[in-house]
Amino acid sequence: MSDHEQWTISELAEQLGLSARSIRFYEEKGLLRPARTAGGHRVYGRRERARLRLILRGKRFGYSLEQIAEMIGMADVDMDEADQIAKSLEYGEKKLRELAARRREIDAMEADLLAVRQKMLSRLAQLPAKPDDKPAK
Repeated sequence: MSDHEQWTISELAEQLGLSARSIRFYEEKGLLRPARTAGGHRVYGRRERARLRLILRGKRFGYSLEQIAEMIGMADVDMDEADQIAKSLEYGEKKLRELAARRREIDAMEADLLAVRQKMLSRLAQLPAKPDDKPAK
């Protein structure tokens, strides 16, 4: 069916590396509203494909589905472009702060693990060598 304007759910799923079930899930959550054929089959256009890409990007950045829904919904409400950009920047700044905090936590855990590792290696070097249980061949 692909004429570069409309896609079936399986075509869109393949394009974006998703399962059809994932796409239906996003539809159930109200993030997508595909058109339907007379036979009831879903038909996805450019708008739905763009929304799916935004959903995937939002997930990759660690946003919740609620946050993604709000960001996607900004285009559907009477919000001017400057307000949309400001709101998106607000989300981005918050996410950057969260990532910086996580990075500090990971750095601290890594430093702790390296210190413990060094203590273990030092202690291991102080222990007498174990006699080999097996005779040499």
